[in-house]
Amino acid sequence: MALASAEYPFLSLMWTMLVFFCWIAWFWLLFVILGDLYRRADVSGWGKAGWTVLVIVLPFVGVLLYLCTQGRNILDRQRAREVATQRRFDDYVRSVSTSDNTGAAQIAEARRLLDQGVIDDAEFQALKRKALAR
Repeated sequence: MALASAEYPFLSLMWTMLVFFCWIAWFWLLFVILGDLYRRADVSGWGKAGWTVLVIVLPFVGVLLYLCTQGRNILDRQRAREVATQRRFDDYVRSVSTSDNTGAAQIAEARRLLDQGVIDDAEFQALKRKALAR
């Protein structure tokens, strides 16, 4: 065990861990930038291609340039996407929960038709069974 620590000292281990952490952070930053770039509707296809080439061919320059020019709005765009997604989900839940196709709404409509004399009791019972079968 002592031989292994002599061959690879503690400071070298710490340096390796730091380099590995920076490498992971670099790829995370690259995915964030490319994800933001490809989700943007205000950038043309040629603009996206240009940024992609710049980020891949000159990675440090491309990433730093993107962060300097577009970094302020990355979080705003992400929040806007999250708010829009939440709004669409809320609208969907409201549309499903207040739907007139529920069994209770169908039974209430059948009761109204029965009270008005449009249908008889047998038809009401058939509509009620059909609504409850759903």
